[in-house]
Amino acid sequence: MKIFPVTHPAFRAYGRVIKGYRLKELDTAMQSTECPTDSVVYYPSIKELESLKIYEYLTKEVYGGMPIQIGFCNGYNHTLNAVEYHRDSELNYAATDMILLVGLRADIEDDFSYDISKMQAFYVKKGTLVEVFATTLHYAPISADQDSTFRVAVVLPKGTNEPLTCKEAGKNPEYKLLTHINKWLIAHPDSGLGSTGAFVGLTGENVTI
Repeated sequence: MKIFPVTHPAFRAYGRVIKGYRLKELDTAMQSTECPTDSVVYYPSIKELESLKIYEYLTKEVYGGMPIQIGFCNGYNHTLNAVEYHRDSELNYAATDMILLVGLRADIEDDFSYDISKMQAFYVKKGTLVEVFATTLHYAPISADQDSTFRVAVVLPKGTNEPLTCKEAGKNPEYKLLTHINKWLIAHPDSGLGSTGAFVGLTGENVTI
């Protein structure tokens, strides 16, 4: 799989790079967050990150006053395993170099299967703030090289990725993809996520970089 820089025109279908904000304070805070060397951790909302000045700017200027949360996704990863999407854009601040694997929600088939071969990879340099559109399929970042971990601050509408308060069969067939609040997920058969109740619908060889 060819890896493009996130500044490449091909990324415009999936998101955009956001410039103009001072992110040094956020970067400093991210360097002290938990970062395992053999797995991935994700926390939707971290008070220390939400107390930073950037929280106010992103709330007002990027999300138009919508309540938001700032958490992080850190660790070591080289395999896709699943894709997810939300009803709103997600912001990723790269506190290290990392790779994003992305696809288009429009390419999901009527039976909610998705062909992995349609995904693209983008290299994101440390210090870059990226908006991932709501129409973009994504999941945990990929480590920039075989020996490195990644750290990324994740900004989403408040409550996203928190546990569902009620999980009953809905009339909308898409409901079977819902695993957490505002999180629809499609897993690969090799991921093992099917045993947790996740919908298995990714087709093709599981991507490893």
